[in-house]
Amino acid sequence: MYPEKKEINLSDEQIISALRNNDDSVLNVLYKLYFGSVSHFVMSNNGNADDAKDIFQEAVIVFYQNIMDQNFDLQCKIKTYLYSVSRLMWLKKIKKNSTMVNGIADFSEYVVLTENESEAIEEKELLYTKMTHVLQELGEPCKTIIEDFYIHQLNMVEISEKFGYTNADNAKTQKYKCLMRLKKLFFKHEEKLKI
Repeated sequence: MYPEKKEINLSDEQIISALRNNDDSVLNVLYKLYFGSVSHFVMSNNGNADDAKDIFQEAVIVFYQNIMDQNFDLQCKIKTYLYSVSRLMWLKKIKKNSTMVNGIADFSEYVVLTENESEAIEEKELLYTKMTHVLQELGEPCKTIIEDFYIHQLNMVEISEKFGYTNADNAKTQKYKCLMRLKKLFFKHEEKLKI
């Protein structure tokens, strides 16, 4: 587990390297370091705390998927990128819902994303929506285990206690099985859409 925000001294390069080496625990670092500015932006522009969490999680997924592509070259700081993606997603959402007020209150530096980047984000938003639907089909306890780990950021010890597993390793094994079921359902769902 990574330390609290004031003690985190990881560079952007270290964070990217950790993610590319499948160290998913660094996702907690992203949340601790950068969620605040996104939350402030969303809540200052007609959103609530749940909206902010949803938008930030989607932005982290976009960032994660992009950096897993070895050809992806981040041209700004992670903080700026996450804020920019979150900002774009939130503006599109409030525009779609026609709840936009005059003027947008920004609280962090952001970059204007290119049309290709915007299209890629839309594609990843669609993927996120599909994954959310598939997660609903997954059933219990898998749905809750996946949500507890990836969304609520519970660790394996907490999950094992919650579900009554004998130890964290058993919970980890169950999480792995759940992920494999989720993956299988997702690709089955994708095949249905192609038919």
